[in-house]
Amino acid sequence: MAATDPTTEREMRLYDDEGELLLPSELAADKVTLLPQDPAAEVEGRIRILWGQNMLRDILEGRYRAVICGVNDQDNSHGMVAQLVELIQTSQWTARSVTSYAKMFQESAAIHAAMDREPYVLKYDLDSVLILALLRPKGRDHFTLEDLSRGFQTVVKMLAGRRERLPVASVSFLGARSNRLVDPKTGREPSFESVLRVMYEAGHRGDVYPAPAMWRFGHVGVFPSYPFPASLDRMRAGGF
Repeated sequence: MAATDPTTEREMRLYDDEGELLLPSELAADKVTLLPQDPAAEVEGRIRILWGQNMLRDILEGRYRAVICGVNDQDNSHGMVAQLVELIQTSQWTARSVTSYAKMFQESAAIHAAMDREPYVLKYDLDSVLILALLRPKGRDHFTLEDLSRGFQTVVKMLAGRRERLPVASVSFLGARSNRLVDPKTGREPSFESVLRVMYEAGHRGDVYPAPAMWRFGHVGVFPSYPFPASLDRMRAGGF
């Protein structure tokens, strides 16, 4: 990365008038400390992490043609899918019909595809955007990282060669109310890094929106994309 001229840096301003004095970062409850990634690092594709952005608004503004999220056969009234079907004007779906379809599919799969490996991926076409929803495995109130891995492998196949379904964005599956993500070993949510690793290894190269609660980790540096720099692993191993 090219060195910044100290003189230019001192003269650079972010806001008009006295904006910098009015917006000291230490007073903000929701904030992130964004770290630059090495532009010279050679990575075959990457996942962009949309820190500080409103996913719902970006979708409604038409920035994506496909969205990846979770769905279940019990109640989706608090999930991303419910917000989308209610707010997108061209949608013929409702939160209730989304759940009804998921339940019908789940019951049919139990009879005709009992040996298949879950989760299934359901498609909800809202005309302006396609929802690719990972169906929560029957009899469970959560997803696991293994579910996420299999689900994203299916999603990647569904998107392969389909440019009309790109660009694509995904929820992080963390901090969810309707479709929680749980590590069976600990009974807690896995780390965001673990989620990104699973998505990346499955072949996902779209965008991911962190859970809003992650915006409160201002004391920890975050990166704008995944894979993270190799320097992080070196530091974890005790090197520099």
